Amino acid sequence: MTSFRLLAFCLLGVAVILVTGCAGKTGTAQPPGLSDARPVADQTPAPAPSSQPETPPDELLDPFAKADEGAGEEYDPWEPMNTSVFEFNRQVDRFVLKPVAKGYDFILPDVVQVGVSNIFSNLRFAPRFLNNVFQGKLKGAGIEVGRFLINSTVGLAGFFDLATKVDLVTPEEDLGQTLGFYGVKPGPYLVLPFLPPFTVRDFAGYVGDVFLNPINWLVAPIIEVDGVPSVIAHKNRMTTSIIQLGSRVGEIVNERSRNLQKYQGVEEATLDLYTAVRNAYLQKRGQAVRE
Repeated sequence: MTSFRLLAFCLLGVAVILVTGCAGKTGTAQPPGLSDARPVADQTPAPAPSSQPETPPDELLDPFAKADEGAGEEYDPWEPMNTSVFEFNRQVDRFVLKPVAKGYDFILPDVVQVGVSNIFSNLRFAPRFLNNVFQGKLKGAGIEVGRFLINSTVGLAGFFDLATKVDLVTPEEDLGQTLGFYGVKPGPYLVLPFLPPFTVRDFAGYVGDVFLNPINWLVAPIIEVDGVPSVIAHKNRMTTSIIQLGSRVGEIVNERSRNLQKYQGVEEATLDLYTAVRNAYLQKRGQAVRE
């Protein structure tokens, strides 16, 4: 039943996104195809990897193979498919998401956009806390609890990030990093429609983090748990879908609006945007796991 609900929710999500003209993202919301371009905004794009030997058609790829088993550190055996999807996401951003974000930016002042971003970040407290615990980072888990309590109360549901002002700061943790912490290899680089870049491991972690967030089964349930009540009854599926999709689209547009100039600069300064985004993402995720 849960699998059917999730599949139905995903299909409905794609339909609503296409109708509303907004493309979704996971983890921290950013525009498709450009989500991890920020770390390389002031750097020269890394050269494209050297061609790798052809894989025999009857030889299956190991989805969790070591990164150095592909083209150097950038293990991208699905590059032809990834490149096509990346370009599709860029066009969605160019013709749909970016114009909507410009209108949003014209209407709402920066302070409101920052506050909205803070609220969405505050709502993802549970997965961050649990992944700190899973990795044995008890200090990080404690900081996450402190941040949540301060920002949810004095910070008005997280609109004001007062915890940062009192130096309660810790790196964000997700299930993809937790899997890497326990030795799971990243596997191939992966680009999907309407989503940010992933590796196979990080995509599995992204799906897992959906289950780790109690909002998704205690408040607006896209996951049904027998005998566990929720704020919105399981039978009110349309209400749940509207709330989930509406909040997701709102977060995506808000984050795209906050980064209009930054992404514009990256696009104008980068000759091979696909390679730059891929290398930046893999380097960023590798560093996050090492930390």
